[in-house]
Amino acid sequence: MTGSTVQVDYDLVANGDTVTIGDATFAGESAYPDAMGWLQKRAAYAGAVRVVRSHDAGTGADTLFSIDRAGVIAPVTGPVGDGADSDSPWEARPAPAAPPTPREIPVTAVPAPVSPVVEAPTTRREARQSFLSQDTVEEPATTGFRGFLTRAGLRMAPSAAERLHREQMHLVSQHHVGPRTIMLANGKGGAGKTLATVCLATILARYSGAATVAWDNNQTRGTLGWSTESARHEASVLDLLPDIDRLLGTSAQSADMASYVHHQTRDRYDVLKSKPDLLASGQRFGAETVDRVHKVLTKFYRLVLIDSGNDETDPMWLAGLDRTDQLVVPTTTDDKWCESAALLLGQLVAAGGRYRELAENAVVIVGVETSDVKPQKVAEQVQRFKDAGLGRDVLTIPYDAGLKARVINYDALQEPTKLAWLAAGAAVAKGL
Repeated sequence: MTGSTVQVDYDLVANGDTVTIGDATFAGESAYPDAMGWLQKRAAYAGAVRVVRSHDAGTGADTLFSIDRAGVIAPVTGPVGDGADSDSPWEARPAPAAPPTPREIPVTAVPAPVSPVVEAPTTRREARQSFLSQDTVEEPATTGFRGFLTRAGLRMAPSAAERLHREQMHLVSQHHVGPRTIMLANGKGGAGKTLATVCLATILARYSGAATVAWDNNQTRGTLGWSTESARHEASVLDLLPDIDRLLGTSAQSADMASYVHHQTRDRYDVLKSKPDLLASGQRFGAETVDRVHKVLTKFYRLVLIDSGNDETDPMWLAGLDRTDQLVVPTTTDDKWCESAALLLGQLVAAGGRYRELAENAVVIVGVETSDVKPQKVAEQVQRFKDAGLGRDVLTIPYDAGLKARVINYDALQEPTKLAWLAAGAAVAKGL
């Protein structure tokens, strides 16, 4: 049909899981195939292919394709004529305004920019371009209506949302030069530090495949061990301490750590527990001990996530912060928890130096703690963090009953929750 006017028979609008063709509406998981079946029947009744102009409401992209009585879809090119179905849901679009004539454009004297002087290559060898091109071919769309058309044989470019999703997966899949430490901190208990530790460790370990450990650096009944799987032993950081010298020695192997950590079989990371059944006085360490534990973990793991306690003056807390590459500050939407997070970030900024850098590069995660929290409340809390310049990124995690389980099963979470944690993981990975 190239070179001639294309007469459109039907206008189709795809909006998420809903497809509209004139007065016909298809919804749910089968919306796309149902819509194609409807069009296929129209082609069979007419005894000819039907030309469809599709509009993706999510991306604003328009596509022309044809479908025949056998349901075969093919691309269509060419200028579109005025023959669309009378039930078209599209509104007429105004023509773009004509550009102003030269005499209508005000002329202002602007000094010409000074271009930098670039020395031209002096020989053909210097001017030679590499045969190895850096161009890559983008994968076609795999999700939404554009993904459906790709699977039907009409290769479609991915939407902006799918490109963002791919970029997030790329970020969390990176391997960095040398170990990296992520600390989760908020001086108020119940802010979601342990929850965020579990979910971020899951995202980073699953996508990157890097050796990852979550460390409960909390002397006041840290509950990371209660929220994760247990191995066939009850070892904690207390059992690790007497063997630190051996583990730092040249004969130690990564498999030796299995005696002290608890492997998460689904999520592929390890947990170094504290001992919540002991009083704080029984497992309070100084900065030197924290440093030695950290050296062991960074010897055998690429990624170390520290689930910190609530006392920001404790030597264990401060020592963990001093070894941190990326600070994460979880909070709920409650004003008290948000204020605690804001005070922490503000005090670190005031401290200056590396503490200021950690605060300015911090990732704030606002978790919706109950199902009755209004979206306006969530948006308001996020905006207040942004307006105050607190943290580099502020992300939200929707309410999900699966996050209330004692042992979190990531695969049981709802899809929007998984996507939100992927975005949070990508934000964290950017700072590493």
